[in-house]
Amino acid sequence: MGQHISIQGDIKGSEDLLIEGKVKGSVELPQHHLTVGAKGQVEAAIHADRVTISGTLVGNIAANGKVEITKEADFTGEIKAGRISVEDGAYLKAVVELKRDSGSRPVSAPKPVDTEPKLGLATGESAKAKK
Repeated sequence: MGQHISIQGDIKGSEDLLIEGKVKGSVELPQHHLTVGAKGQVEAAIHADRVTISGTLVGNIAANGKVEITKEADFTGEIKAGRISVEDGAYLKAVVELKRDSGSRPVSAPKPVDTEPKLGLATGESAKAKK
């Protein structure tokens, strides 16, 4: 979508989309890649497989895969995605929720710290003095 095109409403599609113009509304590309180009200005709810932001996006993103925020990007909103990458220099003001892989193991609790005194050291003797 060219930089001199402006759309207000809902966009639904079954192919990848590059936005260089202005969009206000929602974008539904659940199986495809959305790219907000460097000239793109988007204010929308986004649902896509993958999202790359190089322009300005204000809104909420739900992505099945990765959200990539390049150094040229200006993003404000919420992100729910499988993965996220943010290049140094990008502007990001967001709440981020990353989904876990269904095959990943749960994080185990850390082992407790041993606070019991070691034999022979409880009386103040050093380990060298016992030899």
